[in-house]
Amino acid sequence: MKKNYKMIIAYDGTRYKGWQNQKSTDNTIQGKLNSIFTRLEGEEVVVQGSGRTDAGVHARGQVANVHLSVEMPVGEIQDYVNLYLPEDIGVIKMEEVPERFHARLSAVKKTYCYRIFNSSTPNVFERKWMHTIEDELDVDAMQRAGGYLIGIHDFVAFCRNPSKKKSTVRTIYSLEVMRKGEEVEIVICGNGFLHNMVRIVAGTLAEVGTGEREASELKKILEEGIRENAGAMLPAKGLILQSVEYKI
Repeated sequence: MKKNYKMIIAYDGTRYKGWQNQKSTDNTIQGKLNSIFTRLEGEEVVVQGSGRTDAGVHARGQVANVHLSVEMPVGEIQDYVNLYLPEDIGVIKMEEVPERFHARLSAVKKTYCYRIFNSSTPNVFERKWMHTIEDELDVDAMQRAGGYLIGIHDFVAFCRNPSKKKSTVRTIYSLEVMRKGEEVEIVICGNGFLHNMVRIVAGTLAEVGTGEREASELKKILEEGIRENAGAMLPAKGLILQSVEYKI
């Protein structure tokens, strides 16, 4: 009888084509995991993730689940998987969960962080994980702008491919913009996110921060629902999936 296992996975997405398995390449996070679990199980196994992260996006707390019949303690399964995963992917926690648990369908909240290096000095050691904006950012203005996004809204203006979604309405529970020395973090928590939504939100807030637009424009962008009215989409390398939350 197969058991259901929940995993928390961290990865540096720099060299991968995103989370989702693709026919054209095996260079995806899901693809790497599927291959290892298939070898362990002796038959094809498909790992279910909480959601897709795009090429170049990172994760500290991606959640996935997998059904296995192999008779091994969960700690040994985790050790086996980590032994064969590349160094930039790791299963940091693994536990048996009820059969009804599904990493995507059971999720109720997701938190992303977009990291901006706000300085004109070279960002030597973290250049792969932060987007650089040299002009000084007004964090207070960015926070005011972000306040317009909190709540239930149609985020079609912040979506790259809205036609692929049945609904573009999402709930944002919190949005914080914080300065930590030369770094500015945009941390956003919601019940789900549209394609490239967080990167477009970050780009729009950054334009508020540099004075290219007013904070109050965010309200109008939401109301009009036109993608071209929102800001530029920032690069994938600054985005991290921080955590996914569940009722169970």
